[in-house]
Formats: sequence, C-alpha cells, structure tokens
Amino acid sequence: MANPNDRVAVVHENFLRRVAAGDFPQGSPPSGPLDDITAVQVYRSACLTRALDRESRRMQAAGQGYYTIGPSGHEGMGALAAALDPADTAFLHYRDAAFQIQRAEQLGGQTTAWDMLLSYACSGEDPISGGRHKVLGSKALNIPPQTSTIASHLPKAVGAAYSLGLARRRPPEFRAMADGSIAVCSFGDASVNHSTAQGAFNTAAWTSYQSIPLPLLFVCEDNGIGISTKTPGGWIRANFENRPGIRFFACDGLDMFQTYAAAREAAAYVRNRRKPAFLHMRTIRLYGHAGADMAMAYLSREEVEAEEANDPLLHMVRQLAEAEIMEPAEALAIYTDTAARVARIATQVVQRPRLQTATQVMQSLIPPGRDCRPLPAPDPALREGVFGSDMAALQKPQPMGKMINLALTDLMLSHSDIVMMGEDIARKGGNYGITQRLSARFGKDRVIDTLLDEQAILGLAIGVAQNGFLPIPEIQFLAYLHNAEDQLRGEAATLPFFSDGQFTNPMVVRISGFGYQRGFGGHFHNDNSVAVLRDIPGLILCAPSNGRDAALMLRECVRLAREEQRLVVFLEPIALYATRDLHEAGDGGWLTHYPDADEAIALGEVGVHGAENGGEGRDLAIVTFANGAFLARQALPLLAEKGIDARIIDIRWLSPLPAEAIAQAARDCRAALIVDETRRTGGVAEALMALLDEHTDLPKSRLTAQDSFIPTGPAYAATMPSRHSIVEAATALMERAR
Repeated sequence: MANPNDRVAVVHENFLRRVAAGDFPQGSPPSGPLDDITAVQVYRSACLTRALDRESRRMQAAGQGYYTIGPSGHEGMGALAAALDPADTAFLHYRDAAFQIQRAEQLGGQTTAWDMLLSYACSGEDPISGGRHKVLGSKALNIPPQTSTIASHLPKAVGAAYSLGLARRRPPEFRAMADGSIAVCSFGDASVNHSTAQGAFNTAAWTSYQSIPLPLLFVCEDNGIGISTKTPGGWIRANFENRPGIRFFACDGLDMFQTYAAAREAAAYVRNRRKPAFLHMRTIRLYGHAGADMAMAYLSREEVEAEEANDPLLHMVRQLAEAEIMEPAEALAIYTDTAARVARIATQVVQRPRLQTATQVMQSLIPPGRDCRPLPAPDPALREGVFGSDMAALQKPQPMGKMINLALTDLMLSHSDIVMMGEDIARKGGNYGITQRLSARFGKDRVIDTLLDEQAILGLAIGVAQNGFLPIPEIQFLAYLHNAEDQLRGEAATLPFFSDGQFTNPMVVRISGFGYQRGFGGHFHNDNSVAVLRDIPGLILCAPSNGRDAALMLRECVRLAREEQRLVVFLEPIALYATRDLHEAGDGGWLTHYPDADEAIALGEVGVHGAENGGEGRDLAIVTFANGAFLARQALPLLAEKGIDARIIDIRWLSPLPAEAIAQAARDCRAALIVDETRRTGGVAEALMALLDEHTDLPKSRLTAQDSFIPTGPAYAATMPSRHSIVEAATALMERAR
C-alpha cells in the first residue's frame, strides 16, 4: 500500500487497481467526431504525460531532476491538440505536456519522451532550451517556449493572431506562421484574474468588435484552484460567457470525446470567422501545485480524494471500453508499458551533460544573426512622392523631433516589414508630432493606433515580431513603461534565451522620456529612471542627444533588429525634440542636417565633441548622454573662461555600455566628470564610475540627478544637472586633479 501522504503513489495504485477491477467513475458516454485511431492516440499521449510527471518527481527526489509543476489532471489537453492543426502556433500553459505530446504524434518522427526528460534533467542537450529551464516548446511543433508564466504570454498571443491577418496582406520576409493557421493560448483559471490577462482579453474583444481579423483561441484550463486559493464556482463562465467580440465555448476536459468535439467547433469558428473564441475546459489538478506542495495542507482529505477519484485516465479507459475501441486490460498494458519505457529512458537521460559555465548559460542571450535579402534603394520618384513637402526639410537643419520623423519615413520606405504601433501615433502623429504623416504615407495597417494599454502595445509587437515583421512600438512616456516592463523583461528578452536562439522577437521600442520638461511633472510625464531597462540581459538601450545622431542611431537600431534579431529600446529625450538653440535665442546651434544614406553610427560608437577655442579637451572628459550632452555643450565656453580645456564624450549607448570606446576617448585627459541626468541611486553614473575605474587611472567624479521625482513648474530642473552645476563640479574636480 502506498504511503497516504504520497499522493502520486496513491493515484498510481488507484489507477492500477480500479482498471483491473473495472471500477470506473461515472461520466458521459463517448460520442462525437473523435475517431478510433485518434482516441487511442490521445490516450497514449495521456499515459506518457502521466508517466513523465511521475518520473520527474522521482528524478527530483534523487537529485537528478529540477522541475515538478506537473500536467496530471490536465491530460484532456491532448484531445484539444488532436482537434487543431499542427501549424497553429500554440502559447501553452505550463501544465500542457499532453498537448505537446499529442501534437508530436500528429507530426510523427519526434522523440518526445527523450526530449522532455532531457528538459526535466536540465541537460544541455534539451532540444528547446538547451538546459536553461524546464519549458514546453518545439520549433517543429510551432510551440514557442514558456516558463512558469502566469498570464504574461497572453498579450503576445493576441499580437501573433493579429499578425496572421497582416501577413495575408503584407507577407514579411521571415514569415513564421502558416497562412490559414490560428493562434492558440492556454492558461489556468487563476491566471484570468491577472491584469495582464484581463488586458489581453480586452484587447482581443476591442479588436474583434471593430471586425479586425484576430484568429485566436483562448483556452482556460479550469481546475478550480490557484495553488491554494479556490476559484469561485461559476466564476469563469460568468466572466466570459457574454463578452462582446469573443465567442464562448465549454467542454469537460475529463471527457476526451466532448473536448475534441468542442475544440473542433471552437477552432473552426476562429479559423473561418477570423475572430477570437474562449474555450472553457474543466480539468482537475492531481498531486498539488508542484512537487514540494502538499495539497492536504490546505484542502481536506475528502476534497483531495474526490479529485483523485475523477482521474482523467480512468475516464479515458472507460470511454474507450464503452466505444468498443479498446478493452481495459489493453489500456492498462499501455499505461504500465509506457511507465516502464519512461523509466528506462530516464536512466540514460540523467547521464547526459548539463551546462557548466557562465559562457554556456549565456550563449543564447544574444540571438543568432540571420541572412537578410538586400534592401532595394527607394525609387527617387517614389521617395519624393512619399516625402512630399518634407523634401525641403531634408536640405535644411532640423530639430531632433523632425529628424526622427524623417528617419522613420526613410526606414519604412526601405523596410516593408516595419510596423509601428502605439497610442495616438497614426491620426494624431503622437504626443509630440514625431509620427505625423506616417499613417497617411504607409497605411493604417503599418502605423497602428492601439488602445490605451502599454502591455497590449508591447504584446502586439512581440507577437508580430514572432511572425517575421519588424515592429517599432511606441510608449508615450518612459514612466508608462513600468505598467508593462515585464513584456520586455519576462517575454521579449527571454524568448531567445529559453529557446536556445530558435525563437526570436526582434524590435525597436521607441520611448519618449527623461526630464527637463517645464510643463510636465510628477512621476509619469517627466521620468529620469532607466534602471529597469539597463537591468534586462540582452536588451540594447540607447539615447541620442541631437537630431543627426537620432537619425543615424535609429538606422542602426533597425539594422540590429532586422539582421541580428536584437531587442532594442530607443529612448528619446523629450526636452530636445524641439530644441533649436544652444547658447542664445536664435543661434540655431542645436539644429542638424539630415545625414546622407551612406552615413552610419555603429553599435558602441561614441561621439566626441572637442573643446572650445581650438583646444583638444586634454584637461577634462565630460562623459554624458542625451540632455547631459546638450547641457555640457552649453557649459564648454564657461569652462574655457576658467581655463579648463574640456571635451564631451556622448556615450549614446547606455546598455551595454561601450566600455573600451569610452575609456579610449577619455584616457588622454587629466580627469573625467560623469554628467548623468538619471538618479544617483540606480543611475547610469554608477556603472560609468566603475567602468572608468576599471579601464583608466583618471581622477573622476559624478554629477547626477537627485533621488527624487520631478516637480512641475519653475522647479522642474532643480533636482537635475544644469550647465552651471556642470561648471561647478568640473571646477572642483580639476582643483583636486592638480
């Protein structure tokens, strides 16, 4: 007899005993379109699912495995997979091993048990993550990897579904999703309450309500509990049955025949109508949440045993017998043979090599490059027609905001796969007019006005990127990113890492930000913190200080996304959008000319501005960026009056910092002053101080913003560097350096 506290063993012995005795739970008789061969396949997939779950727990107990959030109780997902086309991209809940196993059966030629056990063992030979995490996923099966996600994958599923309609009209160069396919997204009943999920449902409904194609099947696996917190009875149906724009379907995941029929009906609706649907699937959860979780710590024994008595495998065996497809004895033999096969494979898998070094772990942080077709030079007549009256602007010095608009126009002319999305970017042209005329020039399906939800904007970008487009999403203000930062941290940046570089979502995220805006204060419109972005592995963060640099850097950002599949954030200093003058009104000192087509600024290339009055800047290197570069330029003549020969090193690239280029540009100076408009704690200066200390012997100091939010009105700049504070800090530093 099994230890009553070992529910894995209890469920296993109950299955063996009850099948042998013909003791099955009551349920609906088999009916519907599920054919005999597929029914047996679904049962075999369920047996493998159960065997792998049990083996993962044995491996963990032996110190050979590292993940035990299992699929037992959710085996009905195999029937769902059987009802779908293997070309349908599936963003899966972490309990959906049965779905992946069944899809592998549909395609054939897969080594599913071996592959999944490699993943449980964190072997470097794991074909999806390369040993970095236990994830479901397969390039061949059109299943992008997910980790222990709650709801963060839902926004990108919406984006992927949207991309299917867009790709019909404008097939991208690197299209990954088949025409006529749909997107599928599964999740638990507890996850639907997360704001990320609610935003995705709302975005899908908002899109569908406008009759925009969105072929997406949401699948809610309702086992009635989220770890230990129960879902109120009837909550899912009450919440989703009558949502506008999303068709509701329901099935009992313990009944593979009903599940298959309902899933076929739901998928046909989505495929034919190109509209989203919500499939509510009843499931149960066996064994507790994970290996270390004891369900009877928060559920009564009666509740636990009642769930176990409804084992989905028992229902499958009963239905196979009632349909005269397979006798219980044969079904029992499949179950025991599968368990034995998995145990044999596991003995080999645990001997396979695992990752050992930081280099091995980090190898997939940066996606692989890809061969891109040469970009045709825009036809001069077409370019002139697109630019229209702005052709004259190309010949005259312009402020940064206009330069970015011109650069985006050229980029969209050259790159047909670029799609922009954001609040107010089309009809209005964005808050500051940066995207004016782009919608009229390139169409509303390439310049998309989204609903007001940053998670939806970034999710849309991630989804369309996975289907081969090159998205340029816009976040109106830097502080609004915090509403959705996990879409970059937990989804976009981790996709190549957890797929060993097989899946990517390259993009260029444009964000208006930094401080120095007199009329905007608070913590949303005037934000000078970039810590959350600099902390994301693999993400490139850059910030221009002038219009010419902005155009050239934007070109490089698009190249990095297209050719090197990088995730890039292009941070634009709002206060410099319209800045024209440098020292006095009317001097036009901060206007620049639009760069020629063959000009470039490469990743890691810094800008160096020499000293005033013909000097070489040998006294002081001012290391700065964005607004700091502008203020430092204003300070140069004041420093020259004090006899300080200074140069400005505009670092441009905030993450990763171009260490050698910065050090090389500063080494022949007597001292270095870091001017950082981000906060003293967690700001860029902390890293720059360490960089200069590691790479040079220069005396150095830093001038940063205070650890404060920014006010509105006359005190808007009181907490941040100014040209006068730069002069003061430089003077004090040079006195110490003598």
